Amino acid sequence: MSKPKKTVIEYRNYELPLNFPILLLSGDRWHISDVKSGKLHFHNCLEIGICHSDSGVIEFDNRPVEFKAGDMTFISRNVPHTTYSNKGEASLWSYIFLEPAELLKGDFGGASPYANIFEDMMQNFQMIINRKDYPDIYFLITEIIEELSHKGMNYQLSVKGLMLSLFMKMMRIYSDNKDLTQDDKETHENAIVIAPALDYIKDNYMVNFPIEDLADMCHLSQTHFRRVFNEIMNTSPLSYLNTTRILQSCILLRTTEESILSVSEQVGFRSVSSFNRHFSEIMGTQPSEWRHRMAKVDNASILEYTGWMQAQNLSEEKK
Repeated sequence: MSKPKKTVIEYRNYELPLNFPILLLSGDRWHISDVKSGKLHFHNCLEIGICHSDSGVIEFDNRPVEFKAGDMTFISRNVPHTTYSNKGEASLWSYIFLEPAELLKGDFGGASPYANIFEDMMQNFQMIINRKDYPDIYFLITEIIEELSHKGMNYQLSVKGLMLSLFMKMMRIYSDNKDLTQDDKETHENAIVIAPALDYIKDNYMVNFPIEDLADMCHLSQTHFRRVFNEIMNTSPLSYLNTTRILQSCILLRTTEESILSVSEQVGFRSVSSFNRHFSEIMGTQPSEWRHRMAKVDNASILEYTGWMQAQNLSEEKK
């Protein structure tokens, strides 16, 4: 009997401004294809989405959840998922990517009586709610989108105030809906356990460190840490680290004229041959070829080629 095909998981990095860590993706270009991707993906930050039209499915690992126009999604970073529209449809979305802990610095930190629930929510957010049931949440998100789109006077302060209100309401909803199965509870607890390792990789991917150090950060034995990490992320700690490095290298390849050797060193690879090998495995081509292909895409953002309809068209052209 053949082994079941292993799920492929793609890491997507969204570079957020340091002083105002929030990014809006909105407008007519943000349609989702009805072609189901062969990959799950996860982000480096929290994703908030609003579906404006049509319907489809979001899959969290192997668990499909239907969505429709008016639905709002909240998905934590490091939660593998994929989204596709129903056959013959192309659902239109607006997305907000952000780092809530940085944007709302101090409001839900360690001194806050709600710090634990906020941290738990940030690690385990996988929620879809509808406009009809939560009109106040829909209003807050659409107001945030409006502020981010038009950037009027003091818009950043306005966005922070709206976000503070949004997260206060979402924490209440999240807390009220924590009636989880035993399997869900174990998964969520494990996700929190490996959070220090994920945070360390995010901030120190360019440094060479023993993988064993990650187990120590999580207060787990090496064997137990590797097992839990694989259960949560569907990949090994080393593969996750290398994927993080390769996605960071894509940003440097696209936005700088640094040599391949320099890029490989900046993201933490000890040799350019190792970098080339991992890049080819993850991206399907060599770094130089990838850079050359991306250079031909005039006035386009890397974000346009990370899983949307235009990306699907590009992949079909390559076949």
